[in-house]
Formats: sequence, C-alpha cells, structure tokens
Amino acid sequence: PGSIAAERPRARVGAAYSALVGWGATKALPPRLRRLAYRAFARAVGANLDEVELDLAGYPSLGDFFARKLRHGARVVDAAPGAVISPCDGVIAARGVAVAGTLVQAKGRSYQLAELVADADLAARLTGGAYATIYLSPRDYHRVHAPAEARITGYDYLPGALWSVNPRVASRRDGLLARNERVVIRMNAGSLGCIALVMVGAAGVGNIRLAPALAGMGTAIDSATWRAAREPRRVELCGVTAARGDELGAFRLGSTVVVVFEPDKVELAGEVGDAVRFGERLGRAVMSGGGS
Repeated sequence: PGSIAAERPRARVGAAYSALVGWGATKALPPRLRRLAYRAFARAVGANLDEVELDLAGYPSLGDFFARKLRHGARVVDAAPGAVISPCDGVIAARGVAVAGTLVQAKGRSYQLAELVADADLAARLTGGAYATIYLSPRDYHRVHAPAEARITGYDYLPGALWSVNPRVASRRDGLLARNERVVIRMNAGSLGCIALVMVGAAGVGNIRLAPALAGMGTAIDSATWRAAREPRRVELCGVTAARGDELGAFRLGSTVVVVFEPDKVELAGEVGDAVRFGERLGRAVMSGGGS
C-alpha cells in the first residue's frame, strides 16, 4: 500500500465522487419517471421490489428509494430466546474473534478494533469477542436494526475517507473500515454485555442516517450534519432502549456494518460469503455455564 501522503489526492477524489452521488440522490425525479427509473435500477442490481413499503412513485428521489422501509411482513425477526439477529441485509464479508483486538477485513488484510471504534476502553472491553462484518450491496435493503434487546448508551461520529467498501477493494487496502467515515453505536444488552455496532460509510454513501430515537429529536439526523467540521462527535444517551429488530439507522447506498460483542457472550452462525437478511439469526447467546 502507498503512503498516507500519496493517498490523499485519491481520498479527495473519493470525497468529491461521494458528494456528487449524494447530490444526485437527493434530487427529486418527476413522478411520471419514478416507477420506470426504479424498476430499471432494480433489474440492474437485483433488488426485490416486492418488499418495498410504498408504491414506487412514492419515493421522490433515488436516495429515498435506497433508504426505503420494508412492507409489513416482509421480514420475520427471530424471536427465540437468546437469538442474536442480523442487523441488516447483506453478505458476511468477515467473521471471527477479535484476538488481541485484531479484526479481519478480508483475506490477508486486518485492522485494529481500537482504531475502528476510536475508544480505548470500549476496545478493551470487546477484545477477544466475536465479530461479524456484513457488506450491503446496492441491491440490499439499507436500514440497520438492533441485533438484540439493548439500552443505547450513545454513539460516536468519526470523520474519515469515503473509499469504496466493495469486498474486492477491501482485499487490497489495509485498515479500510477503520479509516472511512463511520458511526459507532454503543449498546448495553444486559446478559450479552456491551455491543458495538459500526455503520461504515463508503464511496457514494456520504450520509449515514440515524433513527429519530438516537438523534434525540423527532426527526432523523445524518452524518452530513457533522461532516463539515471534520471533527469527531460523541453523543451520550439516557433512557433510550431498543427491542430486538428496532431500527437504528440507514444508509443511502451499499455499505458495511461491523458488529462486535464482548468475549464469551455470543456464538456466531454462518460463514464468510453467506447471504444474510435482517431478522435472521446471526448467532446466539452463550450460557453462563459455557453451553449455548
């Protein structure tokens, strides 16, 4: 990999590309063109239009279509005791245990948990725990949900680059997920302990939108609100709880979610390359006696 100085021009190009895509995604399409445009897009990427909540004409812009909700009944959240669900649709890009605080990004590439969450105490608590990285492609449903019942203790906005997180790119660039813009949502899930859910931005995904409950107001808020300052932002929350499957946020285009658990709390299911859908079981709680 090249030096940081050598990568700065490319990072600026990536940011400019994301700004352009973001600008285009907010532009309203004429109502008469929306169904045609979204159907063409769905055919191109393989998106399932049977799951969308609204008539296609009800999504003013491409960004609104990407952040669409599911129709009622499109997903079933695993309700089994101890189940830990996938927080989103996508493909498992990496999974394992954060031995010595190291997470695998792709074959031959790794990064440090402390760099991902930018919080030494949180990283220390999660070191040695199970983690899963889920890549969302443009075909996928783009909202992100709580993997378990939890108290949301806060979140951190961490500025960064907007590199593509496509697995082919991730396999060539060290520390990609810990260098891109991201939001780290901190949760306390009772017997499951602390959970960090990291929403990682990417090229064309300049906006990470947080659900109203996390934003602390009646409407959602997105990362573009803080980006101009180019500074980390920490928000502490009190009295905010989420049931298993409650919405936490949304992306505007394909991106990545990393979820990390405390040691000996969760046993993951699935393998790298497996497709997952929001609500399906991603793992299960490890019983205190060592069983599961």
